[in-house]
Amino acid sequence: MSSYANLPAPSPEQGLNRYLQEIRKFPMLEPEEEYMLAKSWVDHEDSRAAHRLVTSHLRLAAKIAMGYRGYGLPQAEVISEANVGLMQAVKRFDPEKGFRLATYAMWWIRASIQEYILRSWSLVKLGTTSAQKKLFFNLRKAKARIGALEEGDMRPENVTRIAHDLGVTEDEVISMNRRLSGGDASLNAMVGSDSDSATQWQDWLEDEDADQATAYEERDELETRRALLAQAMDVLNERERDILVQRRLQEETITLEDLSSRYDVSRERIRQIEVRAFEKLQKRMQELAAERGILETA
Repeated sequence: MSSYANLPAPSPEQGLNRYLQEIRKFPMLEPEEEYMLAKSWVDHEDSRAAHRLVTSHLRLAAKIAMGYRGYGLPQAEVISEANVGLMQAVKRFDPEKGFRLATYAMWWIRASIQEYILRSWSLVKLGTTSAQKKLFFNLRKAKARIGALEEGDMRPENVTRIAHDLGVTEDEVISMNRRLSGGDASLNAMVGSDSDSATQWQDWLEDEDADQATAYEERDELETRRALLAQAMDVLNERERDILVQRRLQEETITLEDLSSRYDVSRERIRQIEVRAFEKLQKRMQELAAERGILETA
C-alpha cells in the first residue's frame, strides 16, 4: 500500500512524545464514514481512502505497542511494526463482515509486533511452540495476577501455579522469567524530552482498577470472537450457513422440523449438516487465529 510512505513515523531523533502528539491530530471515524472509506478501498483501490483508514487508527496501533514495552527493544521500532500490522489489516479489511476496523486490526497489529519481538530476541533462542509463545507474552500478566512481580526468582509455589496456568514446564517458567527480568521499563519514565508536553508511560495505560480491567478483557474477547466468526463463516456454503445460524447463532432457534420442511430433507439430515457446519467453522476460526498470531490468555 503506497500510502505507508506518507505516514508519520516514530524515530529516536523525532522523539516519541512528538510522534504521539502528531497522530492525535488525525480524527476518529464515524461508523458510516469508515464503511464508505473501506468500500472505496475494496472496490476501487482508492489510496486516499486507505490512507485515512490507517491514519485514523494510528493511535490504536501506538496504544497496543505500548503494551509491549519491557522487551529491551526500541519503542519507536515496536510502534513502526504496529503500523505495519495496521497497514495489513486495512489492506485485507472487508467492511461487509459487519464489524469495525479497530476490532479486526488489533489482531494484525499484535501479530506484527509479536513476530518482530520474537525475531529480535536473540540472547537465547526462544522456542516457537504456541505454549512457549504464550509464556513469553503472558508471563508478566500471570505474575501480576498472583502478586509476584517483585520477586526476582519466583517462589516455587508461584512457579508451579504459572506453569500450570500457561501449560508449560516449571523449568520453562524459571528460564523465561530470568530472561525477562530486569528489562521492565519504569512506568514513570518520560515519553519524549519536551518539558512542557512530555508524558509518562503510565499515562498511556488503561486504568488498573480490577472491575474496569475485567470488563475490558471480557469485551475484548467478545469482539475478537465476533470478528473471527464473521470471517470464518465464508468457509460454509449458503445452506450450511443458514442452518448453523438458525440452530446455534440466534436467541430464538428454529427446530429441526422447520428446517427439514424448508430444505425438503429429513430432520436427521439437517442435524448432520448442522454438526458438520459447526466443525468446519471451528476449524476455520482456529486457522484464522493461528494466522494472526492470536495468543490465548490464561
